[in-house]
Amino acid sequence: KLIIDRESFDNIYLDLSKESGKCRFAETGFGWKSSGGGEAFTLDHSNIGAAQWSKAAKGFEVKILLRNSGLVQLDGFSQEDYDRLSKIFKNWYSTNLQHKEHALCGWNWGKGEFGKSELAFNVQNRPAFEIPYSEICNTNLAGKNEVAIEFMLPTSNNETNPNSSSENARMKSKKAGAGTDQLVEMRFYIPGHTTKKVAVDSEDVPSAGEGGEEQSAANLFYDTLMEKAEIGEVAGDTFATFLDVLHLTPRGRFDIDMYENSFRLRGKTYDYKIQYEHLKKFMILPKPDELHYMICIGLDPPLRQGQTRYPFLVMQFKKDEEVTIDLNMTEEMMKDKYNGRLSSHYEQPIHQVVTQVFRGLTGKKVNQPAQGFTSHHGQYGIKCSIKASEGFLYCLEKAFIFVPKPATFIQFDYINRIVLSRVGGAISASRTFDITIQMKEGTESQFSNINREEQKPLEEFFKMKGLKTKNEMDDDSSALLAAALREPEMASSDDEVVTTRVERGSEDDDESIDEDFQTDSESDVAEEYDSAHESEGSGSDAEAPEAEKERPKKKSKTS
Repeated sequence: KLIIDRESFDNIYLDLSKESGKCRFAETGFGWKSSGGGEAFTLDHSNIGAAQWSKAAKGFEVKILLRNSGLVQLDGFSQEDYDRLSKIFKNWYSTNLQHKEHALCGWNWGKGEFGKSELAFNVQNRPAFEIPYSEICNTNLAGKNEVAIEFMLPTSNNETNPNSSSENARMKSKKAGAGTDQLVEMRFYIPGHTTKKVAVDSEDVPSAGEGGEEQSAANLFYDTLMEKAEIGEVAGDTFATFLDVLHLTPRGRFDIDMYENSFRLRGKTYDYKIQYEHLKKFMILPKPDELHYMICIGLDPPLRQGQTRYPFLVMQFKKDEEVTIDLNMTEEMMKDKYNGRLSSHYEQPIHQVVTQVFRGLTGKKVNQPAQGFTSHHGQYGIKCSIKASEGFLYCLEKAFIFVPKPATFIQFDYINRIVLSRVGGAISASRTFDITIQMKEGTESQFSNINREEQKPLEEFFKMKGLKTKNEMDDDSSALLAAALREPEMASSDDEVVTTRVERGSEDDDESIDEDFQTDSESDVAEEYDSAHESEGSGSDAEAPEAEKERPKKKSKTS
């Protein structure tokens, strides 16, 4: 009879899971299953590399370092469980359960050490905290001596579920997504310079060879973290690269590297790694200047740059700029995985190549402006502004989008009604109007300074899409528009006032003189040199002749 020894522990949390579960150890490995049900997580004993015991959030924690550079955290043990667990790991897994004390002094300066599976921040030779590489999604040189680390964000229930049977999904489990509040970014200040030769006392940091090249300590930290967390080029082979692409949002020029599951934006200051699964919308929009195309990519979760979030990427390409590119991909891979959506060779305008490569790798639909709408000048975009930001409003088949900044996407299904209005009563207001889109949830978006010529095409498009509209234009709008069209050179209300006054003056000059109205003198008002005027303080008539002598004589009129 075969007897299998097991040790069980209740109320244990796997990788900061929301629900506790039962953890069971055996000679072949261990397993964990949530008390709320679902699939069990198992780990074979051959994959256990090391184990650590330390105080944690819900009691005491066992951290298991895997041989494949991953780690597993089991939290919720009591202090009395240490002896049992120590025997389990020593007898069954030939591993010592190391007792690890954390630094609790609260210092915010220490030493960063790169381990096999995590980055440790040590204070007085004790870890203050550790950051698993699997939780890091991006890192940037935020300053000369500053490195920013961005953490994974959950986008679906699967990513926050530690019970997932997929090993890759569990290793990228986004532990921070287990709670309502989550840490999204951390910054390290790393002053001074160092050499790679000095820094490499262990195999964890890449060597620069015999020379020991000196560089910024922040740069060395950044380069090492990029490699350890598998950010950037080490994430796989690059299928295609587009150099020096102008981005309107976020502003700057970035190189675009296309990988199998993600793409990377490489700039002078910031680098971004974006998973294709985070790409939700893809639009190609011709600019009204007929010289450029814009590509707009919707992201969820948004791209973050410090405290700023960018839910949309907006790129701009010249219409006539062509590019020749060969994809770094086998014919079998193109046929089997991408179903012929990609070609091995492209020689087309760059905006078309970027669109086709993105569509092929992501499988996303490419949205274009609705064919049922064109502006008064035959363009797809309408010039307008959101507050002080100028841009272009595009009518898509099922939504509006305003680009470039702030990029605003409004779906027709969420619109309650659209209000057309004009601000103010000046003549210039008759040349433009505003659109206020009121949403069903109570919010609204206003697009201002739209040319009055676009009113009719927009109203026809609203009617075609079945959108409720309300026109709050003044009743005398046609009269004001006619007045504005008489003076096409008027640029502002101030000019209009001046012009109106000039016109009135010319009309007065043309009027006939009223001959019935006569004055005693040629001057309507007695001036100080008129005989009818007595200067203030003159007390006798004798001074009047002297005043007449001193005043200049009037010039006689010549007919």
